[in-house]
Amino acid sequence: MSRLTLLLGACLAVASPAFAAEKLADYTAQVPLKVEGQGPWYRLELPMALQLAAAHGDLRDLRVFNAEGEPLAYSLTRSEGSTARTEQALDLKWFPLRGPANVNSAPRVRVERSTTGTLVEVVPEEPAAPGERLRGWLLDASAAQGPLERLVLDWTTGEEGFQRFSIEASDDLQDWRPWGTGQLARLSFGGDRIDQREVALPGQPARYLRLLWLDAEAPVLSAARVTTASRESRPAPMVWSDPLPARSEGEGEYRWDLPLPIAAERLRFALEQPNTLAPVQLQSRNDPAGQWRPLTSGLLYRLPGEGKENVHDELILSGWDRIQQVRLKVDLRAGGFGTQGPALRVGMRATEVVFLARGTGPFVLAVGRPAATSSALPLGTLVPGLRNDSLAKMGQARIEGDLRVTQAVAEEKAAVQAEQTDWKRFGLWAVLLLGVGLLVMMAVSLLRTQNKGA
Repeated sequence: MSRLTLLLGACLAVASPAFAAEKLADYTAQVPLKVEGQGPWYRLELPMALQLAAAHGDLRDLRVFNAEGEPLAYSLTRSEGSTARTEQALDLKWFPLRGPANVNSAPRVRVERSTTGTLVEVVPEEPAAPGERLRGWLLDASAAQGPLERLVLDWTTGEEGFQRFSIEASDDLQDWRPWGTGQLARLSFGGDRIDQREVALPGQPARYLRLLWLDAEAPVLSAARVTTASRESRPAPMVWSDPLPARSEGEGEYRWDLPLPIAAERLRFALEQPNTLAPVQLQSRNDPAGQWRPLTSGLLYRLPGEGKENVHDELILSGWDRIQQVRLKVDLRAGGFGTQGPALRVGMRATEVVFLARGTGPFVLAVGRPAATSSALPLGTLVPGLRNDSLAKMGQARIEGDLRVTQAVAEEKAAVQAEQTDWKRFGLWAVLLLGVGLLVMMAVSLLRTQNKGA
């Protein structure tokens, strides 16, 4: 038992540094953060320079520390494309629709339109007969841009109660599409009043609306307004690297090396000379001894146009494959890039870190530890009760200081620590193997003793 106790003690003594709490000094790149706004959660969009300083392209080695040296809880999110919704209110022209009170079909009318399709006049095909009533209204929405979302009506104050009507839509006043029914209400009692003047529409485009009242005469309208909504898709925000100079690999071939494999989505080439035309093929590899594999092909150019210069200087990638070494092969029949290869800027979807501030500042963001594993939490776990507007209300963090200078100093420390870590690792394995050997010897000795006793 004494041998086993000594063995376990030796193993723990050697292994304890490997399982010690993370320290800021373990990371080769560090940069201080300044926080602004409402906490305790803060968000920061990571610049490309910081992502390239990491030891892993998936940022598993990213950490945020407080002034006490404690690692903080954080989450990583990749930016997504968004849709901007814009509403616009438009006043409509309206025209009465009259017909017999005992007929359910829509009144027959003669319509006059301008060259743009705007209604000028809507009159019955036949003169009004005794007993006819106001059946509904024809609304001219030809000036609306976009799908119709809401309809707001107002009418003379003499009409109170609930009013139901059918809604139909058309683009040519010939074919009508049913859009359901609407209900208006105006109630007053004891000096109080309730108005319901808004009706939801199905969010589809239409030039004309026909409203026919059900089981009652239509009120006299005093206003009609429609709200349209347009949606604009916006691409996900991108972050870009600093320009990387090209290295010639031969005639018409250029190469660039990145610090680590990253999921690039766009490559932008600096076309310095006017009248440049370059059909290109792009290849990549992550192993310096590996084979080049094709990524994409395209046409880069900088050519004169009508009153402006036309430039196409980007190649779009899938964003799924991680690339580290990039090679561009140019078809020299089009002239190429000239005497000097183009500088390259690498773009990828922006990554945002959200962290929960605890302790005192300044807070420090650190990357660059090859042995690190991810400590990121799901955003819903980091922020309980997360809502759609939660991120917009969070405080902002921004980088203060030069990451390159901080990184250069930290890498000198990391080079010394790496050698020490190797010796610790070798020592740990030696002790573990020695322990296994001792356990085997103890088991053999015990078996021999039992055999002799038998």
